[in-house]
Amino acid sequence: MEKLKDKLFSVRTILMILTVALVAFVVYQNWPDILETLNHITEANGFVLILLIPEQLFMYFACGQIFFSYLKGKKNVTKFSNKEMLSISTELNFVNHAIPAGGVGGLAFLTYRLKPHGVSAGQASFLYLFRYAVTTVINYVQALIAIVVLLLLNLIPEEAKWIIPVSLLMNMGVFFFLWFVVFVASSRKRISFFTKTVEKITDTVARIFTFGRKKKIIKHESISAYFLDIHESVKIAKENKRLLTKPVLWGVIYSFCEIATYWIVAISLGRPELLPFIMVGEAIGSVFDGIVPYGLYELGMAGVMIALGVDFPTATIITVMTRVITLLFTIASGSYPYYEAIRGNKDGK
Repeated sequence: MEKLKDKLFSVRTILMILTVALVAFVVYQNWPDILETLNHITEANGFVLILLIPEQLFMYFACGQIFFSYLKGKKNVTKFSNKEMLSISTELNFVNHAIPAGGVGGLAFLTYRLKPHGVSAGQASFLYLFRYAVTTVINYVQALIAIVVLLLLNLIPEEAKWIIPVSLLMNMGVFFFLWFVVFVASSRKRISFFTKTVEKITDTVARIFTFGRKKKIIKHESISAYFLDIHESVKIAKENKRLLTKPVLWGVIYSFCEIATYWIVAISLGRPELLPFIMVGEAIGSVFDGIVPYGLYELGMAGVMIALGVDFPTATIITVMTRVITLLFTIASGSYPYYEAIRGNKDGK
């Protein structure tokens, strides 16, 4: 038992050191943007910027409700208090945004945090994909509404009309991906085929990179159990669609909060009329949010806003200032709860 405790302690210590190193790397990478934000912070209305604190906390709460309003209907899941729900959501936001690991790190952490409450890896994956699906679809619906408004007001330059087909194609791509996930997860036969395919690919990769010394890195039983777990979650959701009503509504609120973050910064700079431009830019930039490290999301958003006719300095300042403020707030609000979770000081640990 003592050896096991020592081993867990060493793993947690290494994880904490690695986390601190990654956060330091993110701050270092964003240091020019931090300095630029400090240069322009005096141009913003401080009283308006303060609204970001309650707005960000409410956004974390809404994110948590996407997960936990669904889990409340599960009999085998331990009940969550609002305080714990907000804590887990804040920790998840910290992992997703302060650590450059794309969406993979967030999924792994969510699985780890929910396990003591009776939530399996498959269920956690279903929830994570569901949240991504809901917020992505809502983002694109909002973007299409914004595009219609901009077209009616004749605010889209002729050279920027390419945004419209790009948005439609991205919509089609997202819907196809979601359909494919549901299509595979809805059938045990398709899951079996997909599992065998994944197993062959991972085994091939293992043999190549270990020069034949390691022929298998994931057990077939583990992969099969994981995807069958997702299958059960999809099956339950399809049979009882009422379980998804509240998560979808909270997804709408969460998606608007994401846009509101940028809009508050724009208002503080005296540019409230940029809301529809922000909606389009945020939707296209969010495609990268769950699959790539920090950077391309904001680059894509600023680029779209500039293409739509927003002047370069304004689009850049709004995007950079929002990124820096939310990054620093994420580190300040999420680092200690994350530290406590890794140490094992949370309920159920």
